[in-house]
Formats: sequence, C-alpha cells, structure tokens
Amino acid sequence: MDVGAKVLGLLMLLELTALLVTAVAILVDGGPEGLNLAASFSPGAIIAGGLTGSAGIAFAFAFASFIGFEATAIYGEESKDPKTVVPRATYLAVGVITVLFAVTAFAMVTGLGASTVVEKTVELSTLDGVPLADPAAVLFALATQYVGPWMATGMSILVLSSLFAGLLAFQNAAGRYLFALGRGGALPRPLSRVNKRGAPSTASLVTSAFTGVVIITFALFQLDPVLNLFYWFSGLAVVAIVLIEILVCIAVIVFFRRNPGSENLFQTVIAPILATIGLVLGEYLLMSRFGLLAGTVADGVDPTVTPWGLSPIGWVLVCIPFVLLLVGYLGSALSKSENESLVKDVLS
Repeated sequence: MDVGAKVLGLLMLLELTALLVTAVAILVDGGPEGLNLAASFSPGAIIAGGLTGSAGIAFAFAFASFIGFEATAIYGEESKDPKTVVPRATYLAVGVITVLFAVTAFAMVTGLGASTVVEKTVELSTLDGVPLADPAAVLFALATQYVGPWMATGMSILVLSSLFAGLLAFQNAAGRYLFALGRGGALPRPLSRVNKRGAPSTASLVTSAFTGVVIITFALFQLDPVLNLFYWFSGLAVVAIVLIEILVCIAVIVFFRRNPGSENLFQTVIAPILATIGLVLGEYLLMSRFGLLAGTVADGVDPTVTPWGLSPIGWVLVCIPFVLLLVGYLGSALSKSENESLVKDVLS
C-alpha cells in the first residue's frame, strides 16, 4: 500500500509538472494575441452565453472537475487527529485544484487567442463531427505547439496513470462506504471486517467483484470501454456525488439545530446554506448538460446549444441517483425505527 501510494504520488507530481511547464511556456510566449487577463477572468467573459449556453457548459465541467476533494473525509478514521487533519487537507485540495485550473485555463486561452478561443476549442475537440467530443485534444495541441511533441506524448501517457489513480480513489471510497454501512448494520456485518493494517479488506473485495461484473457485462454486450463504460459512469458518479453533498449540507444544518455545540453560526448555518445553493445550481447544470459529460446526446441534437437533449440511456443514468435516494428513503420510512448503530458510526 505504501509503495503504491508513493508511486501514484510521483505520477501525480509529474502530471502537475507537465501542466505547469506547458502553462508557463504558453504564458512566456504570449500566444497570438498576448496576455489578456480580462478575457479569462472578467465577470462578463465568465458568464458569456448565459447558464443555458456556453457559460452553463463551462460551469458544468468545472463542477465535474472538482469532484474528489471530499474524499479527504473518508480517511479521517485512519489519521491521528481527524478534526484537524481532514479540514486542512480539504482546504489544501480545493486551493491547489483552484490555482492549477485557473493558471492552466488562462494559459490555454492565451495560447489559442482570446478572440478565437471558442472557435479553436470546438475545432480541435471535434471528433467524428461531434463538437467537444475530445476536449483533451485542445491541451495536447497546445503542448505540441508551445513545448514540443514529446510533451503531448508524455501527457497522453500520464493520462493513463491519472485514470488509474482516479479508479484507485473510487475503489477506496466505495470500500470505506460499504465498510461503514456494514459496521452500522445497514448492510451485512461481514463488510465491516478489516485486515491487519485496519483497512476494510472485505468491503474492498466486494467492490472489486461488483466492478468486475460491470466490466464483464459491458464486454459481453460489446460496449466501448471509454465512450460507454467510462463516460456513462463518470457522469453518473458526478451527479450522484453532488446530490450526496447537497444532502450533507442540509444534514449539517439539521444536526446542529438539534445538537448545538461550540461551533459558530457561520459553520452551522451560513456556510451550509451557501453551499446548498451553489450545489443545487451545479446539479442543475450537470444534469442539463449530462449529454456532454456522459456522451449520451440524443440524435440530431447539438449539445452546445440545446440543454437536456439526452438519449433514453442518458435519462436512465441521470435519474438513477434520485431513484436510489427515493428507495432508501422509503425503506427507512417503512422500517419505522432509527438505526442507532449506523447513526453513531456515521457521526463518530
């Protein structure tokens, strides 16, 4: 586990270095039109096109890109001082992601030229006549132009390590969720078993088995591992996680109203309310642009112009989190008893 963490940490540093080197090279060159901060950061440029247009697409992808920072909380039980370490790790993760995305995005706008950035982005990312189907091609093209072909090749290799790191993170998160639910009695107790290092081994094996079943199913039906398996479940995961984050914000307000402590008003009311508003808006944008995120655009629909233009499988995927939420709520309501063990485990 330690060796794996070190290897993934090294690969992540290489990924960050590749992005920063490319960004610096572009900014030093100045691009075809020179540096233009207003083109990237002025409010008018950010909301251009409105939430139903290009701004909505940009915000939807921005929300999707930030998914993962909340994973710091699930490792709290394995840290020495979770009440101190987890908040610091979370703020650090959000800060690093924000700065990295801001610098890289500014560099990309500069490299493409502020006045033609939209047209060139669509041109470079179009695949088989579908605009924005290959957004990574934009960054690879800029890396080739301003640094060299070797940088684009290196980035394409590092994409694989990044995907592996993402899969490992989801594996760990899913395993720990199953472990907590098993320990709390909501799922079979064997899921709460741990190995000698204290890691949830049984829950992790169950997660791997379920993942294997999904992969085999997609292989049997000859569905594309990237365009179908990866895009579909990535989009589904983003919608589901944001929904959970909305519920967590509401739960924070309710919990501290019932159990007042030393926390201040901002922590218990103002911050979760602001977060709820932002997340609800983000969820709407993610769902309305789900076709772009998951590659499930209805035939004959231009996803850059028309929101909610989903294919039947797109509607099924986007509704799954809400259906499961309803099933869970009904199951809890019909049981007519609170799972005290689970509540205690979650709040500990």
